[in-house]
Amino acid sequence: MSPVGVVLVSHSAEVARSVARLAQDLAGSGATVPVAAAGGTATGELGTSSELVLAAAREVDGGEGVALLTDLGSSVLTVKTLLEDEELPAGSRLVDAPFVEGAVAAVVTAAAGADLDAVEAAAQEAYAYRKV
Repeated sequence: MSPVGVVLVSHSAEVARSVARLAQDLAGSGATVPVAAAGGTATGELGTSSELVLAAAREVDGGEGVALLTDLGSSVLTVKTLLEDEELPAGSRLVDAPFVEGAVAAVVTAAAGADLDAVEAAAQEAYAYRKV
């Protein structure tokens, strides 16, 4: 059984890549969760690209579902549109969670072999993380 795939959609390619790397590093060296960053536009500018999101989702899809976490604004709208148009792989889901904390929780949970429902729940629980 393949792990749930995770796609991190940000307006910035650098932010998406950095959060992906952080989440993978915190999941541990033995983790084999497919994580892809879909940040910025195809020309490297700030923004969101449906083509990059679609390619990332296809890259991480192992048949067990794809959790898509977004940063804000048009990244959310882009993923919603791709879902509505049924362009993303079957089992793809927009996860309502904080971007960084949710990404870490999603990747760590997927690394433990959890299903998409559990990955989504773990990411959403990140809203309750208190820092003080």
